[in-house]
Amino acid sequence: MSQKSNTYIYVAALVLILGGVAALVASGLSSSLQFLKVAEAVPLMETGELEAARLFGVVDDGGHQDLGEGRIRFTMLDREEPDKMLEVEFGGVLPDTFTPGVEVIVEGRLQPGTSVFEAAMLTTKCPSKYEQYSNQQDS
Repeated sequence: MSQKSNTYIYVAALVLILGGVAALVASGLSSSLQFLKVAEAVPLMETGELEAARLFGVVDDGGHQDLGEGRIRFTMLDREEPDKMLEVEFGGVLPDTFTPGVEVIVEGRLQPGTSVFEAAMLTTKCPSKYEQYSNQQDS
């Protein structure tokens, strides 16, 4: 009888493990985002092919517009093709390094029926870290 109950425990453990693996695979597939430069995202936005994505670019020198309730709107430019740009709205705490000209990565989706990218996450690159590394390389 104890051998039979051990079999049930092993089967139950196997089912739980397989279920966990299946859940991880499903969540990984559903959260796969396109990682694009602004210049790559703009044509996709115009054709309606851009949904969820992670975009990187540079904050325009015009700064940002306060929309109230902790929300801002700013223009994000492509680093290599500054004529390619898109409007981004973000609601949340801005990083201290968020200034015009800084490189940013935003994650979110296109607002339906608009050309505004709704960012759920915004991070900035810290230039000092990269400058320090490049200075060490020059020495």
